[in-house]
Order: sequence, then structure tokens, then C-alpha cells
Amino acid sequence: MTNNPWLSQVATVESVTQEIDSVATYQLRLDDPRAAQRYRFQPGQFNMLYLPSCGEAAISHSGPPSHDGNRFLHTIRFVGRVTDSIAKLQAGDQIGVRGPFGSAWPMRQCVGQDVVIVTGGLGLAPLRPAIYHLLQGRVDYRRVILLYGARSPGLLLYRREMESWQQSGLEVHLTVDRADIDWDGAVGIVPLLLDRLEGLRPDQTQVLTCGPEVMMHYAALAAVRLGVPKSAIWLSVERNMQCAFGMCGHCQLGPVFVCRDGPVFRYDQVHQLLKVRDL
Repeated sequence: MTNNPWLSQVATVESVTQEIDSVATYQLRLDDPRAAQRYRFQPGQFNMLYLPSCGEAAISHSGPPSHDGNRFLHTIRFVGRVTDSIAKLQAGDQIGVRGPFGSAWPMRQCVGQDVVIVTGGLGLAPLRPAIYHLLQGRVDYRRVILLYGARSPGLLLYRREMESWQQSGLEVHLTVDRADIDWDGAVGIVPLLLDRLEGLRPDQTQVLTCGPEVMMHYAALAAVRLGVPKSAIWLSVERNMQCAFGMCGHCQLGPVFVCRDGPVFRYDQVHQLLKVRDL
């Protein structure tokens, strides 16, 4: 979008969609037509969203891969100073955008493979662009499976879209930690869905996972037990990203920087690092 990675572009909030409690999706449009025309992102990448006097927050893309900057989506949980300020924005308001930054989901490696998406809570948002990509080119992939869980049914994201995803060829398996009176689906942690998955071809499978690190850890272990190579398991590790290109050091994870070398990592590259507590 710009040669200066510190420079924010002004974007206008086109719409705000409330998803669940304390989570909303913002549709943004870059105000500068030239910047909008140059703008591209890949599934898995993120932007830095900026509000004067509040600061910046790293937020993953959560919409279809863009052909320009005239429409892109960010699903945001309101959990801190910056995101609480973003929560006050309405259609027509403006926000600063730097990006896109970071590595992407391995869409080329997924061609001709079974693709299993394992995610929990807000972790579905960074994987939503990958789902759009897979469904837009559905004939290029074998089975495409979503294993998704949340603490309760009311905290499952994008429920309105799941029926259309299924009609487009996505297998959807849901689970919750705590059921309510209307829930008739699975109850339990997300990695158990992977354990129960039938007909998987481990040597022809790519696993994409995003969510709490403990969930990703056990999802990766479940995939390895099934025979999926560690080099075919991909994690989005979103830790403490502040500058977005590896200068400030806040997101250092052993020898790598999450914002520069990630946030999407191959499991065999980082699984030893994730075992180190407080690293």
C-alpha cells in the first residue's frame, strides 16, 4: 500500500456488523483511490489499525481476499484501550490503516489436498479469508472441513454464513464447552472433533489452525497422532504484535518475530518454541 511501513492510510468505516457480544465486523474502505487500487492482502495477513490518542492494534483480515482496498473486513473483539475505542466507531467514521503485514495461509500447498480447518472462538476470523478462498476454487481441493468450537452456542461466530458454506462444499462440525437447552450438537473441546474425524487421508491433508495456543497445541498433537506430517500443519500465532515488521521486538518468539516471520507458521518450525512456558 505504501513504501513507508510506518505510514498509516486513512480508511472510512463503511458498515459495522455486530457478531456476538463484544465482537463486531468492520467493513473499511481506503480513502485514497490510488492506495485502494494498489492494496492487496492474502488470507492470514493482518493490518495495524490506528486511532489518534489511543494507539494501534494488530487485527487479522476476516473477509474475502481483496483485489483492491475498496472493501475489506476486520472482525474485532473489544478487549483493550484501542479496541474499546474502535467499538465506538460508526459508519462514516475514519481510522488509520497500516498493512497488510505478515505471512499467509498456505493456499498453494492445499491444492489437491484434504484441508482441515481447526479453530476456536475468535480464531475463526483469521481463517475466514481462507474459507472464502477454498470455496471460491472448490474444485481445486478434495475434502474441505471446518472443526470449530466456542465456550457456548451464543459465542459461535458467523452462524448466519455457515449454511451457505455447507452448500458450497464445506463440511462443518461444531462443538461447545457448555451446551444450552437448544443445543443438540457436540459438547467438548475442539481437538476431540479431529480425533473423531473419519475418512481422513493423513498423507494428503493440510491442517490450518488458529485460536488459543493451548487449543492449537492439542489440535496439532491430534493431527500428528492421525499421521498428518508436522510440515503439513499450520498455526497462526498472534502474540504482542506492535510495530508489524520486526523492529520493536515485542513479538519475539525465540529466534523469530511473529509479525515479520508469521503470524502463520508451519508446526515443525515452532512446535519446540511453543513448549517453552512464558517465551
